Amino acid sequence: MTDQLSPEEKFNLITRNLQEVLGEEKVKQVLQERELRVYWGTATTGKPHVAYFVPMSKIADFLKAGCEVTILFADLHAYLDNMKAPWELLEFRVKYYEQIIKAMLESIGVPLDKLKFVKGTNFQLSREYTLDVYRLSSTVTEHDAKKAGAEVVKQVEHPLLSGLLYPGLQALDEEYLKVDAQFGGVDQRKIFILAEKYLPSLGYTKRAHLMNPMVPGLTGVKMSSSEEESKIDLLDSKEDVKKKLKKAFCEPGNIQNNGVLAFVKFVVFPLRGEFCIKRDPKWGGDKVYTSFEEVEKDFAEEVIHPGDLKASVEVVLNQLLEPIRKKFESPELRKLTNQAYPDPSKTKAGGKGGKAGGGGGGGDDDDELAPSRLDIRVGKVVSVDKHPDADSLYLEKIDVGEAEPRTVVSGLVAYVSQEELQDRMVLVLCNLKPQKMRGIESQAMLLCASVEGDPRKVEPLDPPEGSSPGERVFVEGYEAGKPDERLNPKKKVWEKLQVDLKISDECVAQWKDRQLMTKLGGITCKTLKGGNIS
Repeated sequence: MTDQLSPEEKFNLITRNLQEVLGEEKVKQVLQERELRVYWGTATTGKPHVAYFVPMSKIADFLKAGCEVTILFADLHAYLDNMKAPWELLEFRVKYYEQIIKAMLESIGVPLDKLKFVKGTNFQLSREYTLDVYRLSSTVTEHDAKKAGAEVVKQVEHPLLSGLLYPGLQALDEEYLKVDAQFGGVDQRKIFILAEKYLPSLGYTKRAHLMNPMVPGLTGVKMSSSEEESKIDLLDSKEDVKKKLKKAFCEPGNIQNNGVLAFVKFVVFPLRGEFCIKRDPKWGGDKVYTSFEEVEKDFAEEVIHPGDLKASVEVVLNQLLEPIRKKFESPELRKLTNQAYPDPSKTKAGGKGGKAGGGGGGGDDDDELAPSRLDIRVGKVVSVDKHPDADSLYLEKIDVGEAEPRTVVSGLVAYVSQEELQDRMVLVLCNLKPQKMRGIESQAMLLCASVEGDPRKVEPLDPPEGSSPGERVFVEGYEAGKPDERLNPKKKVWEKLQVDLKISDECVAQWKDRQLMTKLGGITCKTLKGGNIS
């Protein structure tokens, strides 16, 4: 098939579904002369999850277009990024990544003999590479290095020097892997810009850069290895897949930040070319779609129900995951999994040298997950209107004790009337990163209790009587902690803490059985015993 494709057809296949391409003309020029050489690198940190099918499906496109593809297991990068992979686990993590990614590629029908697999430390510790690191360090400014890694490298209060080296090493990899282009997520854009700016200063060629969009996870934000609720692990059982999909954010008619819909767009259609919505005959029976645009249109118009979308994605996911599960049933791979990701309760946290500075230890941030990091305040809804572009969303102005009320977008139209919200005292999470919802930036989250079912029930949380806007809400026993100025979305602090926020049988809001409070008393809801808080 590749021999029959024109350079233009190859370019279209290489760039389809990408968010951005830097150096389009270079790619086109190479395709006129020979096949494109491209690499994709992955730092061997947390366990790969189903979102990895997005780059895998793109790698399948590259191979169909005749590209020479290299996959880099960036073990040294994993350590440099604030020791996300402790030094003693690097070798096991690389072996795990190699086995799991090869299993993924096999499950989607990608021939492994057309791929080249490289481990970073096989060339990054050479004399020539090390000298180039020093040469690059003498030209790259601290400002540029820090800016380049802002979206990728773990951000902590006291950054380590290793995090400043990370972007430069990724730039040098392009030269040492002898590629024409690097492929990655759009969160890598600043690193790509640094590579384009500084590699020529060492006498090396500027490469092209191919960028995938960031795919939302099941909670409506980026899928993350470190956030259990936002992702489906490649080794999750069918029961776990069903459970996580059931809890996934998939609001009727809402096509923004919809991780379930994104999976259909970026994985199902590129791999299969069609998607079957499975539903009861009384609702029209099964329907096969041949383009994602049709699926998106029908979901936006609520022709497709969220439950049917989830059930249909569940079928595809299990078909993709089953061969991976079977491969990892072997005793050797089970042992490797435990070696690469040992039970944290049986091992000491941190890598070589333990913790450094302000929380630069190894692994995830579980030891830093105090609920005091959340900036939850009492708020007063001063106005509430329908969102101009979304029937299911309210547009609220909420006084949280600042000079001006905050704009908050919430999906409460189906559950709470405007009259009930107007002038109501509520709880607001104030240190999430602002996020656009249907074109309007939401600057906080209105916290509610909810109980799943048919119908789903949702109620805003109630602060104690006499509360005032801006009063701090804390978890009993964590009064002294200071909230983060802004929660880093890459670290999923809110999502990790939110898992343990519940409503007791007495309708009291709790975190791990400790009461949520203000100085005046406990936080409650009206009727939803045993509910979740989000």
